[in-house]
Amino acid sequence: MLRLQADASPERWVPVTESVGLRGRRHRRRAIRMLLSRANAATGAAPRPGGGFAAWAVSQATPFLMRKAAGRVLAWVWKADPEVMVVLAQVQELTPQLRTARAMMPIEYDDTEPFRNPHLGTGERLVMALPPDPATPPFATYTWDTGTHLVTLSAVGGDRERFGTVIDEVDALARTLRVVDDLPLGESVDVLRLDPA
Repeated sequence: MLRLQADASPERWVPVTESVGLRGRRHRRRAIRMLLSRANAATGAAPRPGGGFAAWAVSQATPFLMRKAAGRVLAWVWKADPEVMVVLAQVQELTPQLRTARAMMPIEYDDTEPFRNPHLGTGERLVMALPPDPATPPFATYTWDTGTHLVTLSAVGGDRERFGTVIDEVDALARTLRVVDDLPLGESVDVLRLDPA
């Protein structure tokens, strides 16, 4: 089964995927609170007084949902301030429906640039530090098409002014992302692995 791996610096990133229990709880809750407030702002909804409880409840469930994804989804938050950046990586099978959805994305998503990953080859990077809509948080997306799967890494910032101070670290994390596949021993003789270059 395909799963993702990455070498996130423990000095800069706190992993959400394996942070069950007390470990990483504070970072997780602050990051989720930031994402919920940004989602409310994007939809025009007023902030709710109970938002703190919602962030707490989601932060408790998130590690278990990540673990259930069995390595197909990884997430990190910026260690110094979780509200500055949240990063999510995932691998999906490239179905015709997914290809159609990607082809129908807004024109802003055409402003991509090549991005090289030593494990996945050359993909695309889109950085929107100042989205046209002020309610939209700054974000960056990285995508690689392996032919059978789509690997994406998405970073969402909580502050337009500080987004640029962290994007280089997101680039460094994106370059360590790779796909790991379990091959049964009896079938590995017929499999030829090629360098993504």
